[in-house]
Amino acid sequence: MSPTTEDTTPIQGFEPAETDTEAAGEWQPVSDRKIRIGIAGQGVCGFGAAFHFQHHPNVIVAAVADLDPDKRAALATACRCETTYESCEDLIGDDTLEAVFIATDAPSHARLAIAALKAGKHVASAVPAVFGSLEDADALYQAYRGSDRQYMMFETSYFHDDLYRMREMYRSGALGKVIYAEGEYWHYFGTPLAAHGAWRTGLPPQWYPTHSNAYYVGVTGGSFTEVSCMGYPSPIEHLQAQNNHFGNPFGTEIAMFRTSEGGMARMGVSWDTPGVGGEMGRLRTEKGTFYGDFKSGQPDDEPPPVITRPPLPPGVDAGGHGGSHGQLMSEFVEALLQERTPLVDIAQSLNMTVSGIVAHESALRGGELLKIPQYSL
Repeated sequence: MSPTTEDTTPIQGFEPAETDTEAAGEWQPVSDRKIRIGIAGQGVCGFGAAFHFQHHPNVIVAAVADLDPDKRAALATACRCETTYESCEDLIGDDTLEAVFIATDAPSHARLAIAALKAGKHVASAVPAVFGSLEDADALYQAYRGSDRQYMMFETSYFHDDLYRMREMYRSGALGKVIYAEGEYWHYFGTPLAAHGAWRTGLPPQWYPTHSNAYYVGVTGGSFTEVSCMGYPSPIEHLQAQNNHFGNPFGTEIAMFRTSEGGMARMGVSWDTPGVGGEMGRLRTEKGTFYGDFKSGQPDDEPPPVITRPPLPPGVDAGGHGGSHGQLMSEFVEALLQERTPLVDIAQSLNMTVSGIVAHESALRGGELLKIPQYSL
């Protein structure tokens, strides 16, 4: 069941994708070990249960937490879990847990991830990795470097069908260097979305940049090195600076980045432009363009190679955001079982997030070109 607003309309992104049940027969377990995972937060979007940890054959959802008792009960029921905690901090203190999925409000992500890493737990986190703070980014990075645990941000664009194919083709050398990338995240908020502490209302768009920034970072594994960003004052009353606690004047922010390959990227985030919504992106590369499908530009163009996402375990749904939910969860679980670095690692998570924080600062300065901190494994 998809999370909904009060008028029963599915929240954008949570429309479930069709699950390829036949492909489940191709899935092969990498281990027979079971991981005890705690889920921190249910939230307005039902995020805690939406990634289907409870259905993975190698997972036991051993504890759940939410500040709201009704949401806590709903999360426990959805995950078939008997152990509940009134706070995420109490859940993190449970020594029987090996990993934690942080699905709380965005302002809490960094604080809880740092606490979980310091408590010796692997961390999966909803986006963004940190919330508008370069200091928190450095603190999260240091907490990761000081631990022997894994960290993965669940950036949904990484497993969109188009971006998955872009990444596989880039890794194979079929694209060459990326000369120009575009990414967009359009989510219209004509009315406020209920959220803990009203954190979504008037949020600086580029503080929530990873759905769009993934259309470069998630393809190449690279980063953005500098940015000039323009903002447009929102015409929607509840998004205007005097009506949000961020003092943010912008409902739309468009950033132009220099990439670590020396190329360029335009990444846009908007809350106040009605029409087509969602997460989308395009590439222009040394060997051709990727606008939905790859075209080399040569007269003897051949169809792009058939590239499909990995099969999911039986019983695990693809879920929302382009069928990425089940894929992200499965990637995190398999990374822990195989004792390897997960796909959306700490460096990529921070590079995608921090570039947006600097972009918003650039917009506040009228588009001033600013350098972006860099993170690496």
